[in-house]
Amino acid sequence: MDQGLEEIAGLIARTALADRTAFRALYARTSAKLFGVVLRILGNRSEAEDAVQDIYVKIWQRADQYREDLGSPMTWLITIARNHAIDIIRRRKPETRDIDDAREIADPKMTPEQSAANAGERARLEECLETLPEQRADAVQAAYVEGYSYQELADRFAIPLNTIRTWLRRGLIQLRECLDK
Repeated sequence: MDQGLEEIAGLIARTALADRTAFRALYARTSAKLFGVVLRILGNRSEAEDAVQDIYVKIWQRADQYREDLGSPMTWLITIARNHAIDIIRRRKPETRDIDDAREIADPKMTPEQSAANAGERARLEECLETLPEQRADAVQAAYVEGYSYQELADRFAIPLNTIRTWLRRGLIQLRECLDK
């Protein structure tokens, strides 16, 4: 994990201990990114600003639930933000279906079989990510899980933009080959 992500993980850990200074620092380090994620989903600036405040309340309340071994701290924060924004969208559009149609509406929850299959796929993907050079694996995760742009990755790794594109393309090819085995 790079130094910035380690710092964010540390801030989350201190926030879990009700450290307000750490929480302020966490907000300062991550609020712009989370605001961008929420704004893309909601498409309304004032609604996104309100949502970010609610998201940080959730982060304060759930900081003790973050586990570093399950993923990047930014992934955890972005997941909270994304889920909150999706909940807002769902509340916007109340579903009005006739009761006779209810039999045909699928249960949106995953079945135990689907959950087990997803866990197996995730484990396979993590194994395949470990076959990539560490920086390339980090770049692939940052691009496709955390939503970083090519330019943000180029800046983060201090390498040319075309090199990042090559890393990602080759990384995805290697992942596909590994997953096809």
